[in-house]
Amino acid sequence: MSEHPHASAVELRREPKAWEAPSSLGRIGNLGLVVGIAGSALLVLGFFVAREQFFRSYLVGYTYWLGLALGSLALAMVHHLTTGGWGYPARRILEAASRTLPALLVLFVPLAFGIHSLYEWSHADVVAENEVIAHKAAYLNPTAWLIRAAVYFAIWLTLAFFLNRWSARQDRDPSPSLVKKMRVLAAPGLVLYTFTITFAAMDWIMSLDAKWYSTIYGVWFLGGHGVVTLSFLIVIASYLARREPMAEVIRPVHFHDWGKLLLAFTLLWTYFAVSQLLIIWSGNIPEEVAWYQYRLTGGWQVVALAIALLHFALPFLLLLSRDLKRDAKLLVPVAVLMMVMHWVDYYWNVVPVFSPGHVTIHWLDVVAPFAIGGIWLWLFVRELAKRPLLPVGDPYLEEVLADEH
Repeated sequence: MSEHPHASAVELRREPKAWEAPSSLGRIGNLGLVVGIAGSALLVLGFFVAREQFFRSYLVGYTYWLGLALGSLALAMVHHLTTGGWGYPARRILEAASRTLPALLVLFVPLAFGIHSLYEWSHADVVAENEVIAHKAAYLNPTAWLIRAAVYFAIWLTLAFFLNRWSARQDRDPSPSLVKKMRVLAAPGLVLYTFTITFAAMDWIMSLDAKWYSTIYGVWFLGGHGVVTLSFLIVIASYLARREPMAEVIRPVHFHDWGKLLLAFTLLWTYFAVSQLLIIWSGNIPEEVAWYQYRLTGGWQVVALAIALLHFALPFLLLLSRDLKRDAKLLVPVAVLMMVMHWVDYYWNVVPVFSPGHVTIHWLDVVAPFAIGGIWLWLFVRELAKRPLLPVGDPYLEEVLADEH
């Protein structure tokens, strides 16, 4: 088989092992496992010495990495619908990330046990004393909360299962029917993803303050999923682009496309965030403005300013540059910054509920994302190594690779 990206589709399918992930990627996965195990040990310690704080920190860390897996699933579905050239070098990265969802289902269990520590609506005495919370009791109660979580995961796992199964089958059988199957599933799949993310964000984050609500809150998180997923994709693709077999496949044009998508999702995330702020600010209803009062006073306004500058303003200005988007060495630092600031955004959404009036950071807040993230990274690397780095059976792959060179 020719190792050049112009190789024919027949040659690509004949020797898919030539497209295996580089062995050096395994060392990164092993490092992630070490960090994950060490962090998990500290989390166990934190559970016994600071149980309430454990659940708060775990919620932030868990939802961050779950968002990356779900964003990868959604972006893969977008690729199946559009069949854009940007998606072919990215597809197996996105699919590998989506296959971590079964493990994330298991990692959800601690949150199920932390309902009473996190959510005031789970306490009967609080519900009885607060008319607003009592009005929502039919929806916000532990049983309904758990049932909805099970439904969300059932939908996400079903979508990930079939899309990954058909994609793997395509490596052996380049039938156009498989392309059609994935496209047909992706269309309603994106609709289901949008609805489930909206309700999951309401259940898991927004309901921390059960007296407050926002109809735009869920899609705000959806925009954030796009930001963190594209940032992670750029980082991983940059690593693969410097090594065989992807060194001659991933080109500046791909980073340019991913950079443009990152800019688009950055603007989308900002649009949702600003829209929510303006609507609540103009309405000036006490039950609604309290959410921002917690997050714009007592030092939290400094965190909010940092998010505005480093999650939007600076990346926006940098990503306007065509030269920067085509140079992975310049684009990767922007992507890493976005990943870090996206965690800060989750932190800013969750922690002020429990610490109004002053900024606080606990050592578990730092440990939780590294513990969960280390395990997630190890699982991701394992999944990425199971299949060729290119969808070698896709009937459009040969044409796409030729066009981009």
